[in-house]
Amino acid sequence: MLVLVSPADEEEAIESIEGGADIIDVKNPAEGSLGANYPWVISRIADIAKQRGREVSAAIGDLDFKPGTASLAAYAAASCGADYVKVGLYGVRSKEQAVKLVKAVVKAVEKFNTKVVAAAYADFKRINSISPLELAEVAVSAKAHGIMVDTAIKDGSKLLDHMDVEELRAFVESAHSAGLFCALAGSIKLEDVPVIKKLKADIVGVRTAVCENGRNSRIKRELVAKLVEVVKR
Repeated sequence: MLVLVSPADEEEAIESIEGGADIIDVKNPAEGSLGANYPWVISRIADIAKQRGREVSAAIGDLDFKPGTASLAAYAAASCGADYVKVGLYGVRSKEQAVKLVKAVVKAVEKFNTKVVAAAYADFKRINSISPLELAEVAVSAKAHGIMVDTAIKDGSKLLDHMDVEELRAFVESAHSAGLFCALAGSIKLEDVPVIKKLKADIVGVRTAVCENGRNSRIKRELVAKLVEVVKR
């Protein structure tokens, strides 16, 4: 299982790399769960990460049903060096809307060979969005590459508070049976890792767990290293 860590700036990216993260995921926590960062930040972090042999992903926002906006954001992230773009289907209310939006993102980045990850939220009922268990079908229809579940509302609750082990197993299996990779995220803590590993997801995504004092504080390399050690053990 690969470890994805989400830095907000270059300094945090270096901390993530030095701690052993496999994928450096550029986001802006101030703008939400999958908040988009600035193009120049994505570009600078991509330069740093790729010099050190790391892949780069970029969140492009917790999005409403706005395929044009999503495709433009994805194009910008891919042109800045992102190997993956993650599109949060926050304000998407149906599979039909989700397919149309994700298709637009896939088309926008195809010349860059950038992989598209469709993301839904474990607490989807709280935001009236689509269920993560619908994502595999959406991704196949839109020709995306992977799916991800996160939490939308960062109020101290975590992934396992909103989806139980059997639901998460079904999510992972739906991805793999469709030929997709999948990622699990959402305020996952160090003590959750053994459960997450048993689910056989391809990627575990974190920020809060490797920050010194909560999601809006700073990533520290020693905390990244500790998490990586537990995941890879």
